[in-house]
Amino acid sequence: MSRILSGIQPSGVLHIGNYFAMMKQMIRFQEDHELFCFIVNYHAMTSLHDKKELRDNTVSAVLDFLALGLDPEKTHFWIQSDVPEVTELTWILGCHTSLGLLERSHSYKDKIAKGIQPSCGLFTYPVLMAADILLYQAEVIPVGKDQKQHIEITRDIAERFNNVYGDTFVLPAPMISDDIAVIPGIDGLKMSKSYGNTLNIFEEEKSLKKKVMKIVTDSKGVEEPKDPATCNLFAIYRLFADSDKQEAMKDRYQQGGLGYGEVKKELFSMIWEYFRPYRDKREEFAKDPGEILAIMKNGAEKTRKVAAETLDIVKDRVGLKYL
Repeated sequence: MSRILSGIQPSGVLHIGNYFAMMKQMIRFQEDHELFCFIVNYHAMTSLHDKKELRDNTVSAVLDFLALGLDPEKTHFWIQSDVPEVTELTWILGCHTSLGLLERSHSYKDKIAKGIQPSCGLFTYPVLMAADILLYQAEVIPVGKDQKQHIEITRDIAERFNNVYGDTFVLPAPMISDDIAVIPGIDGLKMSKSYGNTLNIFEEEKSLKKKVMKIVTDSKGVEEPKDPATCNLFAIYRLFADSDKQEAMKDRYQQGGLGYGEVKKELFSMIWEYFRPYRDKREEFAKDPGEILAIMKNGAEKTRKVAAETLDIVKDRVGLKYL
């Protein structure tokens, strides 16, 4: 049984891209793996500086996971800031991380290019991510292809530490799912909270319909044949359609006589019905904030036991335990 770890940022409301790329996998993994799954609110602070928004998004993400089926009894499920050991380990690892390694981070360069204000936190983001992984001795980290470098950096940091102090950390391996392609947003770019182009998992009905009808397509007329392979709309449609429906829709695209508006209406109905039972569960969880607080407190306590074991070994090996 592999120990799998993954986290998600509450930098915005979670969307269907988050669900299909990460959340759905985690809920499946809890059945046959040792799963560590958490809300990475420290990471979100690199781009989100509004107190209320960060707090609300964090609670919302917890509700989303619970409603979608993550079981706190089967997993380690917690909020990053509730396990302070991670910040201790971040400092220790930072003292063994070269400046050049961080300067080569694609993520930092990409975020700066997108207009995110440079900060020490943004620059040292990979060290905190390494601490997230190494603190729990995680073996497998599911990531997208664009995040593979983060795992490579984590391995570099762990190997350097192990070489200096002896075998301490498990070297994690990335799990990259080739069957999960980049999920486009309503503007055709990668669906992302930072782009404001998302279809949120628990979007209100009117808002969801309005967004779906805005999905960008080409300008081909109703009677013209269309290519599903290059269509943003179809890329989202296939997430909710079974194989038979996908093939039937491909045929309709290629034969002509199909308007994009018709596909959008069908897609809206599919999304709305897909998440209907989860919406009911989410509403029930939301009625009892005390229960949510207790769930996350228990999750943090369970997770801190694992974190404390690793941190105790690390502090001993670097000389921070002096008696």
